Formats: sequence, C-alpha cells, structure tokens
Amino acid sequence: MNPSTWAARTLVTELVRHRVRHVVLAPGSRSAPLAHALATASARGDLRLHVRVDERVAAFTALGLARVAGPVAVVTTSGTAAANLHPAVLEASHSGVPLLLLTADRPHELRGTGANQTTDQVRLFGSAVRFFADVPASYGRAGEDADLRALLARAVAAAVGTRSGFAGPVHLDLAFREPLVPDDDASWPASSDGAVDVAAAGPAGEPSVLDAGPRTVVVAGDGAGTDARTYAEAAGLPLLAEPSSGARSGTNAVGPYRLLLERPELGGLVERVVVFGHATLSRPVSALLARESAEVVVVAARGPDWIDPGRRAARVVPAVAADAHADDGEWLTCWQRAAKAAQDAVDGVLTAGPLSGPAVAALVWAARRPGQTLVAGSSNPIRDLDLAAAPASAVDDAGPVLANRGLAGIDGTLSTATGVALATGAPVRALVGDLTFLHDIGGLLIGPLEDRPDLQIVVVNDDGGGIFALLEHGDPAHADRFERVFGTPHGADLASLCAGYGVAHRRVTDGASLGSALAEPVTGRSVLEVPVARAALRDLHARLRDAVAAALG
Repeated sequence: MNPSTWAARTLVTELVRHRVRHVVLAPGSRSAPLAHALATASARGDLRLHVRVDERVAAFTALGLARVAGPVAVVTTSGTAAANLHPAVLEASHSGVPLLLLTADRPHELRGTGANQTTDQVRLFGSAVRFFADVPASYGRAGEDADLRALLARAVAAAVGTRSGFAGPVHLDLAFREPLVPDDDASWPASSDGAVDVAAAGPAGEPSVLDAGPRTVVVAGDGAGTDARTYAEAAGLPLLAEPSSGARSGTNAVGPYRLLLERPELGGLVERVVVFGHATLSRPVSALLARESAEVVVVAARGPDWIDPGRRAARVVPAVAADAHADDGEWLTCWQRAAKAAQDAVDGVLTAGPLSGPAVAALVWAARRPGQTLVAGSSNPIRDLDLAAAPASAVDDAGPVLANRGLAGIDGTLSTATGVALATGAPVRALVGDLTFLHDIGGLLIGPLEDRPDLQIVVVNDDGGGIFALLEHGDPAHADRFERVFGTPHGADLASLCAGYGVAHRRVTDGASLGSALAEPVTGRSVLEVPVARAALRDLHARLRDAVAAALG
C-alpha cells in the first residue's frame, strides 16, 4: 500500500479509537488520503462524516459539534483552505472547545519552491492552539505507525485537556506525498496495534495497579524522585536509576545497568518498562524504550506532556501501585546478583588502571556528603557517574545530584552550579569535562561586590571531546578526520585561566591525591584539574565490557 494511504488510515483508526465520533471534511486534493480513509470509516459506521464545501463553515460546524459531542476533527487541504479555519480556531481557543485541526500540506521538498497551493502552514494558528506538530510525509519507514499513533494520542490528550485540564484546539499539519489515492489493497490498521492510553494527571488520576506477570524493570530518569525507588521496592523489581534521578539507592538499584541491558539473559528478557522522570541518558535505555517487544508504561504525575522519545508508550499514568500478588523474586535476584558482579568488575578495572573519567566519577560519587549538592556536567561526566557510581544500599542521605538534562547541553554548567550554591548557602561540587569548563569559563567571573559561593569544580581534562571517541565517530575508520572535527584538542592552560579569575587551582594526577582533595571541606571557589588520556577511552570501555562479561560467565 502506498505510504500516504496507510498513514491516513492509521490516523483515522486512532481518531476512532480515541472516541472522535464526528469529522467535518472540506474537499481538496492534497487531503485526499484522509478523505478516502474517512469515507471508508464512515461507510463502516466507525464515525459520522460531515462534508462542507467552505472551510470556514466546516470549522464552525465542527465547533458546534464539539460543544456537545466532545472532540471533533476538521480536515482541509493546503493553502488558503487551512487559513479559513482561523476564526473558529480562535473561538475554540477562548471557549475551551476540543477541535483537532488536520490540515494537509505539501511534502517538505516542495515548500518554498512556489509550488501550487503551498504556503507556510507551520504554526499557522500561533498561540491559539494547545498543541502543534509539523508531520513529515510518510514514506513507509518501519515504525511510522507507532509514531503516528503516539502523536495522535498527544494531540487528543491536549485537545480534551486530559492531563492539563485546559481543553482547546490542536493543529496537526500533515504532509502527504503522491500518490494520494488508494491502491487496490483494502487492508486496514488494527485499532489495538500500538494504541496509547493516556490517564489524567494530578489529583484526579488514580494510581494504576500493574500486575506482576511480565518481567519488568523500573527506569528512573532525571528528576524521577523517590517514587521510582518506592515502587521498585514495593513491586520487587530491578531499579535502573540515573545519577540525577534522586532514586539511585537501595537494594534494588543496579549500578552499571547499561552494560547489563546488553545481556540477552537480563536486558533481552525485559517485557515491561515502567518509566519515571526524563530518561534520555544512555543508548541502551533508549533502545529498550523503543523495543517493540517491551510494553512501556510512562509515569507522569503532572503537566500536560509526558516523556516518550521511543514513541512506544502503551500507557501514560499519573502514578502506579504494585500488585498485591508479587512474584517469587527470582527476576529481581538475577539482576541483583548480576549487578554486584558487574559493579565489582567495573571497580576492579577502574582501580587497577590510571585515572580516567569513570574512575574520577566513582571517587567524586563516593565523596558526597549530606547537604552537599553535586552538579554533573553533560557529555561524559554524567555518563561516567551512571556507569561507575555504586548505589548506596540504604537510603541515600548525601546531597542531591543535579544536571541540566532538559536539553543536555554543556553550556552554562559552571554558572548553574554557582546559582545552586548561592541558593542553598551550602557547599556545592561540580563534575565537568574540559570543554564544558571552557564553554562557561565566564561563569568564574564574579564581581568584588557580589556574594561568593562555596564551589569546587572537578575538571576531567582530556584535552577535547572525549565523548565522541565512544560514539561511531570514534571508530578507527574515521581516524583521518576525527581529531580535527570531533576530538577538537585545545591545549588551554586551565591553571592560568583560573589565576586570571582569582580562583584557586590544583592539579591532581593519581587516585590517592584526588581522594584526599575530595575529602577536604569545600570552602570558597576552587578547581581540581584531573588530566586523563582521551586516546585510551575507547579501549577502557571495551575492557569494562569484557570484565563484566567475564564476571557474568
């Protein structure tokens, strides 16, 4: 079947599943895939289709329907046809009426070329809509169905106000590429395939009780909080918690979990993932959340939106509760045994060799104290903590771990740590890479009339972009260009820079000296520079994987 037809049928299937009972259609060519799919759905009795020749009339008709019958979709072709919806969109926005505006558009390669009936329809209705998406033309890529279903689930939830309590219009600008008419294939997407159930957020949402049947892991991303640990322990499940999750402690917490997710007898057997927080740190977790064989349950307590980068969420719930009939614990025991063996293997490799990013991260993690916040820089430092930081077996009474994981940029990290220290009035330690340090070197400039924080900055200096050595770009096949466009050595003299800003600087080159320095009280502003070898990084991570594999037999 041609991709435009299948995409349109998938969207219409989801409209029906989300109880959109009325659709108003204005005729047009670019919207033909939707028109054909709607005509079929109407003939089958799945929905009621209303056709109007004037788009403004169509929009106000949909508005009237939606005031009584709940969410209603209105479909137009491209160009001025879409613009004619605007008066009704404004009314729906101000009166909180749930309209789904499905405007057809030319594919992206035709935009800006002067093609017929092609204009800029991106965010055409401005702030009047609760949600907008510019949807590229389908071309039959694997996973497109799931993407469209996830997108429509977000759109309907926003229109109805399921999670926000703020109903109103939403806009999906849908590009379609020719052919625009159905072929002879009469197949239709199943309404249950990849369906997304969205529950209300906040006090109105009741906890969902998850049965104890599927082999389940709990993933705690940035900002997850203690709810993730509480649920994992109540349900008897392995807890895969990022360093800045606030949940990386307890007997269920797995340290080097990203190495265990690669194991077929552990990660390969996961059938369900319960996700708390913003889980975007590691590729193995991202791959798990995108896996078709694993059910993904997203726990999002507040806000209109939810985190689902893999577009595989089956359910979005405000809270979860453990099934009263827990299993015998064999699944958790397997993970706990593997976690201890893997942690011991990682510790063995890191302590036996020279200082490295993961070794520094392990020492910094171990040196945390109550009341002392740790700010982790993006790129390698937060990932080194994720790999090497051994979870505390009891409740973690050390200070919180914070990281700018919203967009995960390296910019502004020193200034962020400064702000945290000024706000808490307590000592703060930051763990950053050299590029992160240099990117925000201006954050060391604080005027003589300003308050000074107690802030220690630990800089893992590998003279460049170490994270790229671990990605596909660091493969030896790209060695001829890697150093210039990814490694980016800088040769900066950090001690001189610190002296210029009036910040104390110390250079440490071995684990014992670093451990002693980290044990000292954090007073005033200081920098601990730890030089490490970037060229050895790829080999180090290979040895860590091999050591864990050997430990697990």
